[in-house]
Amino acid sequence: MTRLIRTLGTPATTPVGPAGLSYPDVGATRTRPLPTGYHHMHHEALIGHGQEVFEAAGAAVTTWAMHRKSGARVRADSVRAEPGTAVQIALGVGPLEVAAPCQVVWTAYEEDRVGFAYGTLTGHPECGEESFVVDRRPDGSVWFTVTAFSRPALWHTRAAGPVVPLLQRAYARHLGRTLRKIATG
Repeated sequence: MTRLIRTLGTPATTPVGPAGLSYPDVGATRTRPLPTGYHHMHHEALIGHGQEVFEAAGAAVTTWAMHRKSGARVRADSVRAEPGTAVQIALGVGPLEVAAPCQVVWTAYEEDRVGFAYGTLTGHPECGEESFVVDRRPDGSVWFTVTAFSRPALWHTRAAGPVVPLLQRAYARHLGRTLRKIATG
């Protein structure tokens, strides 16, 4: 992937995980419990009901459509989330753009569960992992869950202090609303 990443500082010294990831706890959003020493986030949103909603939501999550429709700019090495895929999510404009380089660390393409997680790469404002999963429950309801653990990696996210987790939670809620619109048309 071409490097279009603009960072506003140098990354904090952090133990590096496999494949150049900027954290050592790779896969923890799937295996749980989430590791200590990070801010944890868990957000669930009801998307709708039924097979069609489940399929539409799962496709939107794993093909980056949810992120794109939410207003983010996405560059990815593949059209669908697969382990090892490099992806960059960018929000903002001009000098206020924040680019977040990541790598897909796990995927789920199951009968009642579809999604993925990406982990941060050097240059990401945070250090950690975030998963985006669509589940179809026994009653037919379709839920979207964002699970994350992160801590500041750059000077500006450290300086922002408690504002960053609030923004992350607001973005997770925004993704849920966006996915509901996509899946229920």
